[in-house]
Amino acid sequence: MIKRVFEGHVDYMQILDEKGNMDQSALPSGLGDDAILEMYRQMSFARALDAKALSLQRQGRAVTYAPLLGQEATQIGAALAMRKSDLFVPNFRQHGVFIARGVPLYNIFMFWRGFEEGNIISRELGVFPYIVPVSSQMPHAAGIAFAQKYKGADAAVVAFCGDGGTSEGDFYEALNFAGVFKLPLVAIIENNQWAISVPRKNQSAAETLAQKGIAAGVEVMQVDGNDVIAVYKAVGDAIGRAKAGTTLIECVTYRMSMHTTADDPTKYRPDAEVEAWKQRDPIARVGTYLRAKGLWDDQKEAGMQEGFKKTIDEGVEKAEQFKPDPKSMFDNVYSFMPQTLKDEYDEAVKEGFWQQQR
Repeated sequence: MIKRVFEGHVDYMQILDEKGNMDQSALPSGLGDDAILEMYRQMSFARALDAKALSLQRQGRAVTYAPLLGQEATQIGAALAMRKSDLFVPNFRQHGVFIARGVPLYNIFMFWRGFEEGNIISRELGVFPYIVPVSSQMPHAAGIAFAQKYKGADAAVVAFCGDGGTSEGDFYEALNFAGVFKLPLVAIIENNQWAISVPRKNQSAAETLAQKGIAAGVEVMQVDGNDVIAVYKAVGDAIGRAKAGTTLIECVTYRMSMHTTADDPTKYRPDAEVEAWKQRDPIARVGTYLRAKGLWDDQKEAGMQEGFKKTIDEGVEKAEQFKPDPKSMFDNVYSFMPQTLKDEYDEAVKEGFWQQQR
């Protein structure tokens, strides 16, 4: 005897298309023009910050940096859908979510100058530090979500990983754990089509990355990741049902820049592919919609960009005034300082290490 015991599917969502046309029937309830203007502003600010950070790295004023260019809709749509009580677990590229959640700019620039002190973020913001190892943040996120459920907190955990991250064991283990315990986790795959130089087609033979969640028994959805409104709705809906369990959302977007500043995408990626994705630019489509409604124009754009420049320059100036304390390398390594580390600390103090480094 053979009988079918399971059949699954993955739905795809798009609300604002590449040409700025809005599907009014799918528009989230209560999302008016003021909210869409704020989405546009936040995405534009994220892109301006990104350009500045890249410039600083090229000037030797920042360390290796991971640009977000092209992925603004996925990040801002998710960030604005989150409630104050929700918690955010990033990887290394969600600068847009950081700023939308209220993380001070100097923290971001301080981190990308190579100082871990930039990762010291007010607990009130519900933002966890940048995580660089691929997908290692996903078990953390599942554990945090377990804690929220255990405490009975009205909070969802929103965690990001890339398409490459879905190939890691950490991703599967976290999702399986979240599915079993029905955790309030919203796992977002920021599918930007390239895991450094490995294309999406070589990451998985699955037709979608979202369907990886089906085996874990969680809700799944694929979204146009360059449509900020669709991302906002998908993440908002997932947060709304988070108490009932986990949702995996694949946001289909594109990394228009390099993986990091240590990478040269021209060595492995065809220019024609990049040009094709530029036609789906997440910021341009919202701008087209707003201009068609008479809500935006060149004068407003110039004024906004000038304001961004001033704000970002102030953040950079404050970050560059930071003077690290070399003693911090001994702090927070262990829950208590073992004798071997204390011996090293005492020796460093005795030899005047701090004074030599200033």
